[in-house]
Amino acid sequence: MSHKLVPALFAVLFLAISTFSGARAEPRAPATNGAATLSPDEAKRALETLQDDKKRAQMIDTLRAIANASTQAAPPPPEQKSPIPLSADGLGAQLLLTVSEEIGDISRQVAEIARTLTHFPAFYYWFLRTANDPAAYNLLIEIAWKLALVFGCAFCAEWVIFRLIRRPVAFLESRVPQTARLPAQALPVADPPSSAADVAAAPELHRRRATLARAWQLFLRLPFVIGRLLLELLPVCVFVGIATALLGTEIGDPITVRLVILAVVNAYAFSRGLICVVRALAGPYGLFPVRAETAAYIEIWARRIVGVGVSGICFANVALLLGLHRAGYAALLRMVMLIVHLFIVVIILQCRRQVADAIRAPAGRQGIAARLRNRIAGGWHYLAIALDLALWAVWALNIRNGYSLLLQYFVGTIAVALITRVVIMVTLSLIDRGFRINPEILQRFPGLEIRANRYLPLLRRIVSGVIAFIGFVAVLEVWGVDAIVWFYGGQIGSRLISAVVTIGIAAAIAAIVWEASNALLERQINTLSRDGHYARAARLRTFQPMLRTVLLCLIATVVGLTALSEVGVNVAPLLAGAGIVGIAIGFGSQKLVQDLITGLFLLLENTVQVGDTVSVSGLTGVVENVSIRTIRLRAGDGSVHIVPFSAVTTITNSSRGAGNASVSVNVAYKEDTDRAGLILKEIVDEMRREPEFRAAIRGDLELWGIDKVDGAMVSIVGQIRCTDSGRWPVQREFNRRMKLRFQQAGIEIASPVQTILMQIAPPADAAANLTPRRATG
Repeated sequence: MSHKLVPALFAVLFLAISTFSGARAEPRAPATNGAATLSPDEAKRALETLQDDKKRAQMIDTLRAIANASTQAAPPPPEQKSPIPLSADGLGAQLLLTVSEEIGDISRQVAEIARTLTHFPAFYYWFLRTANDPAAYNLLIEIAWKLALVFGCAFCAEWVIFRLIRRPVAFLESRVPQTARLPAQALPVADPPSSAADVAAAPELHRRRATLARAWQLFLRLPFVIGRLLLELLPVCVFVGIATALLGTEIGDPITVRLVILAVVNAYAFSRGLICVVRALAGPYGLFPVRAETAAYIEIWARRIVGVGVSGICFANVALLLGLHRAGYAALLRMVMLIVHLFIVVIILQCRRQVADAIRAPAGRQGIAARLRNRIAGGWHYLAIALDLALWAVWALNIRNGYSLLLQYFVGTIAVALITRVVIMVTLSLIDRGFRINPEILQRFPGLEIRANRYLPLLRRIVSGVIAFIGFVAVLEVWGVDAIVWFYGGQIGSRLISAVVTIGIAAAIAAIVWEASNALLERQINTLSRDGHYARAARLRTFQPMLRTVLLCLIATVVGLTALSEVGVNVAPLLAGAGIVGIAIGFGSQKLVQDLITGLFLLLENTVQVGDTVSVSGLTGVVENVSIRTIRLRAGDGSVHIVPFSAVTTITNSSRGAGNASVSVNVAYKEDTDRAGLILKEIVDEMRREPEFRAAIRGDLELWGIDKVDGAMVSIVGQIRCTDSGRWPVQREFNRRMKLRFQQAGIEIASPVQTILMQIAPPADAAANLTPRRATG
C-alpha cells in the first residue's frame, strides 16, 4: 500500500468514527489535502496500524461495521410537506412543546412508580420454583396436614367454649339498657320562659339535655358491652391457646412449619378479635346503638376488609418464609392494601348521600357558611376518595415524612378551595349588583337590559374560570410545585397570559362595537318612527340586516386574525390564501356576485323597502325581508316568494306615496253622459267628506271625458288621486257606490253583448205583414 494513502485512510477513519458516535463533524477537506491536517505523530500511528496485520484487520472490521450501521440507521428521505404557518418561536409552538415535555415527564414518572410498586415477576418465579422443587413440595404437604390437625383441634375447643357462653351472652344482651333517664341532679335547671331571650335559648337547652342523655346512656351500657366483648373473645383465646400448645410438641418441627402455622393462627385470631371489637362498638348491643340494618352493613364490610387485609398479609408472610423474594413480598403487600383501600372507596360511594345529608345546612338557612356546607356536601366524597388513595400511595411509595406532607397538602388544598369558592361567590355577587341598571337609563335605552343580561352568564363563567385558575396555581404551590415561576417574564405562562388578555380585550372591544352599533341602529329607527319619518325608518330597517352581516363578518375576521397572531400562527399565508380563494369564488360564482352588486345598488337607490307592495319578475307581494342577495315577498294568498337580485330586471313599486284609482265605466249608448259624469263627481265628493276616506283621497274626481263611442255603449274614463295605501280601498268603494247610484238613477250600464238588427225580405204573399226581426248575438 502506498504511503500517500495513509493520511487519507486516517481521515476517513476519524470521520467515520465521529459520524457513528453521533458528533457533528465539520466538512472535511478533500483527500488530497488531508496531509495538511495531520500531525507527524498521527501519521506514525496510522502507519503502524496499517503495517500491523492484526490492527489492520481490526480497522477493516470497524469500518465495515460502521458502514453497515450507517446504512441501516439512515432513515428514508422525508416527504416534502407544505410548511405549517406556525412560527417556531410562537406561543402555539412553545405551548405544544411544553405540554409534550410535561406529558413525557409524567409518563416516565408513572412508569417508574409502576415498576417500583409491581414486582410480580418475582412472585411468579417463586411459584414456579416452589412447584418444581421436590423439597419445597414435601414441605408444603407437611405444612398442610399439620395445619389441618392444629386447626381441627383448636376449632373443636373453640366450639365447645362458644356453646358454653351462649347463655351468658344472651343474659348480658337482654340487660343492656336501650334508653336511659338522667338523674334529677344531672338535669340542667330550666325556668319557664319569661322573655324572648329565654324562648330563643330553649333549643340550646334541649340540645344540652340530649347530649347529656346520650352520654349517660353510654356510661350505663359500657359494663355490659365490655362483659359481652370479653365473653366473645374467650373462644378466640382458647383457640390460640390450644394451637400454641400443639405447636410446642413435635408438630411444630421444623421451625419453618411452626412459623407458618403460627402465622395462620395469629391471622385467624386477629381477624376474629377485630370483628368482635367492631360488634362491641356498633350494633344493637354495642356501645353506640344503631339500627339492625346499619349494624349488619358495618359488620359485613368489616369482615370483608379484615378478611382480605389479614389474609393477604398472612399469605405474604408465609410466602416470605417459603423463599419469596423481598421485592415480591412488598408488591404483594401493596396489592393487598390497595384492595382494602378500594373497599373503603366503595363504602364512601355507598354512603355519600347519607353523609351529605348530615353535612348539608338546614333548609331555609342563608349565608356564606350555609352555602359552603352545601357545596362540601355535594363533593365531600371526592375529597375522601382522594385522601384514601393518597394514604395508600404514601405508604406504598415509602415517602419520607409522607403523612405529614399529605396532611399539609390536604389541609392546604381544602383551605385554598374554600377561599377560592368564597372569592368566586363574592365576586359574582358584585358583578350581579353592577349589572343592575337604573330605571332612568332603562327608559332611555329600553333594550339595554336585555343586551346586558345576554353577556352576564358569559362574564360570570370567565370570572369564575380566572379565579379557579388562580386557585389551581395556589394548589400547585401548596403541593410543592413552583408554578409561579411559569409566569415570570419570558416564560410560557407570561406569554400565555399576555395572549389571553390581548384576545380578551379584542373580543370585549368587538362586543362593545357590535352592541353599540345595534343599539344606535335601533335607537335611530325608533326615533324616526316616533317623529313620523316612516319612509326613512323603513329604509334603515331594510338596510339593517345587511349592515349587521357585514359588521359581524368584519368583527369576526379582526378578532380571529388577532387570536391567530397571538397564538403564533403566521397570518400572511392565510390572508394570501383568502385572497386567492376570493378571486376563485368571484370567477366561479358570477351569479352570486351579480346578486350582491344588484342588491346593493337597489338598496342604495331606495328602490324597495320592507313593507312595500312591489311586482318583481312577474310576482307581486309585500316585501318582508331584503338580504344581501335576495328579496322575500309575501303574496296575497300567504305564499312566500324569494327572488334573487340577479333575476330582477324591473321593479314595480306601488308604495311610493301616491296611487291613482282609475275610473272606467261603460254606459249604454242611449244614456246621458253628462248626467252620468255628474253622478260620478257627487260620489267622490261624498267619499271625501267621510272620515274613513278623507285621508286616502287627495283630490276631486278628474273626469277626462268620453274615451270611446260605438253603436252599443259609451266609455267614460277618469281618475281619483289617492295615497299609495288608499288606492285599492277607494277604488273598490267607488265602484260599489257607482253601481248603486246608477241603479237608482236608471242609468243602464252597457252590456258586453252586441245587438245586431237584420232585415229579411218577406215572401210576395206576406208583403203586407212585413215586420223587422231582432237577432241577438
